[in-house]
Amino acid sequence: MSSDSNWTDVAALADVFEGAAIAVTPQGQDIALYNVEGAIYATQNVCSHGNANLCDGYLEGFEIECPFHQGRFDVRTGQATLLPCTEPVKIWPVKIEGGRVFLALD
Repeated sequence: MSSDSNWTDVAALADVFEGAAIAVTPQGQDIALYNVEGAIYATQNVCSHGNANLCDGYLEGFEIECPFHQGRFDVRTGQATLLPCTEPVKIWPVKIEGGRVFLALD
């Protein structure tokens, strides 16, 4: 588990709408944030199959669909769930505090 000094403020919770995704770039890392059922999840924003931004894809439940080839990933685990995507995307731990979204970046 990350110590408090490793948490980075990346967005206002109010900016991550239910059922939607946004892109953030803390410390130069391209990350997508998702709001699913009131919980926030974070994955790398670039699809592991092609050079597409996942935040531009379609979020259905816990799966984000790549806008290029319609492969999917589970935003909770980063695992690929639908071909042609087979490689997972990176995920980050998330915490919410004071109406802000924090990520434990490495």
